[in-house]
Amino acid sequence: MDLAVLLVVLLSALLQTGWNVLLKLRLDPLSALMLVVLGGGAVALPVALWLGPPEPVLWPWMAGSMSAHLAFYGCLVGAYARADLGLVYPVARGGALLMTAAIAILLLHEPVRPIGVAGIALLSASVLITGWRSRGEATQAAALVLALGSGAAVTAFSLIDGTAGRLGSPSVYTAWLFVADALVVALGLLLWKGTGFFGPVRRHWALALVGGAMLFVSYYLCVWAMTRAPISLVAAVRESSVLFSAGFALWVLHEKLRPERLLAALLVVAGVTLIKLH
Repeated sequence: MDLAVLLVVLLSALLQTGWNVLLKLRLDPLSALMLVVLGGGAVALPVALWLGPPEPVLWPWMAGSMSAHLAFYGCLVGAYARADLGLVYPVARGGALLMTAAIAILLLHEPVRPIGVAGIALLSASVLITGWRSRGEATQAAALVLALGSGAAVTAFSLIDGTAGRLGSPSVYTAWLFVADALVVALGLLLWKGTGFFGPVRRHWALALVGGAMLFVSYYLCVWAMTRAPISLVAAVRESSVLFSAGFALWVLHEKLRPERLLAALLVVAGVTLIKLH
């Protein structure tokens, strides 16, 4: 992978970790996710209006990505109701990484050499290891099924976004996708929770905008990178957020550096190094 593309994806991973940590300080995972989606839509709106409407060829891909996002949110809600973040997140992200790599390499015939596959495997292991301590905390098998469903949804929108970015403008596509996503999520929350859910939005509007901006930029950088490198490799490097999460947990949240986090961080470094050599 080209060094410039690698650095862009690492920045995307850092921003991904940043908004998660920012909101973890104040809110539960589900409220934080919904808040940042709405904030991302608000940040993306002026960008979308400035860039102009997306090319017609992008509309079906946007619809597909939005559908995958909704499936992701739905599975995540169900999974978090049955198990904690420590189990759900690694299973969802680690599963997504493996599924994305398998489909991109085997079905889309992306040109990934054995050294790249080895890097993907190490990064997948780094994500899954972070959930090892929570492996017994699922209250029922449905939690794991829903977490894997979330991973399948991540796989779907990763492949869709990577393809769409190559068909048109990554910036236009990402901006309008975020606007549409926020509108659909806002309508869904209104029907599901009523106006009561929007209280946290008013109380934490600054966090929503900052976190939403970080998510928007992170997402755009990832889509752009997929136009310059194989989708499977970009998806793998983006999971280096495990390394940044360990750093934030240690220095910002003042959590202990558990052995599995240290091992995951070492696997990330090894995996990213192999992908750079690809």
